[in-house]
Amino acid sequence: MPSLGIASLLDGYFRRRFAAAGLVQESVPLDGGATTVQGWRFPPGASEELPVLVLLHGFGPLATWQWRRQVGPLSRLFRLVVPDLLFFGGSGTAAAGARSESHQAEAVAGLVAAVVQPGTRVSVAGTSYGGFVAYHVARLLGPAAVARVVIASSDLLKADADDRALLLRGGAARVEDVMLPSSPERMRRLLDLAYHRPRRFSFTPSFVLRDLAQYLYTDRIEEKKELIKGITLGDIDKFQLTPLPQEVLVLWGEHDQIFPIEKAFKVARKLGANARLEILKNTGHMPQEEDSKKFNEALLNFLLPAPNSSL
Repeated sequence: MPSLGIASLLDGYFRRRFAAAGLVQESVPLDGGATTVQGWRFPPGASEELPVLVLLHGFGPLATWQWRRQVGPLSRLFRLVVPDLLFFGGSGTAAAGARSESHQAEAVAGLVAAVVQPGTRVSVAGTSYGGFVAYHVARLLGPAAVARVVIASSDLLKADADDRALLLRGGAARVEDVMLPSSPERMRRLLDLAYHRPRRFSFTPSFVLRDLAQYLYTDRIEEKKELIKGITLGDIDKFQLTPLPQEVLVLWGEHDQIFPIEKAFKVARKLGANARLEILKNTGHMPQEEDSKKFNEALLNFLLPAPNSSL
């Protein structure tokens, strides 16, 4: 990875934002050392009166890039746990075949058990691919351990037809070509899909886009391709979406081009009576970035039902 490129400078800045929010970075060995989950967590000695919130990032950049606009405001109200999922950052596993969302959920559950006092209920919020994992975490741990769930920009009903439609929008032959850009052109196309207002990227020099693509998407690329192929959504023999017993908030950008808005209504209905849907206007697949204030307010209103004006 380039040491003096714009991507490395941004990476350092985003890490400092996590540190400024009081979070500490930690690597937690699991499964006798076969699996390691690296991430950021509340500091030792944090008030146990604050609820615990686990934030799960989507496919692509590390958690520090995807949750940078949330950790500052939310750390004042929650004890945050923000891991990098397996094969992102310093997280990984030597376990053969551990590539599905349920395997990711098991690693997240192991991390929570390691850093949170036994008996503590947590809430889980995941965006995009992280929403797949959040759903599995909620099912795996159950309502005794997981209080509330946020599924953001995450098509839990994704099937082959949805992938084909994405490939048409992305101008690619394979999903990994869209989600793991290897050239400035592919990077620009992904940004066009991810943001409702990508105009700010229209004049970004190609050398900057090349630096971003190399820095963010080349590490463990074969394992990440396996993660894409290992997604069980759409395979009725491996996964069926059923309602969760927890209260669920489905958050979606109005102009999402990765998972179009019509899927939001279908996902919310399928999740049952405990789910409610909130659409964030004038945002795309990354509402936590494009309108972080509204996104953060939606999280707080759902996770802390009492009125709160701290943001």
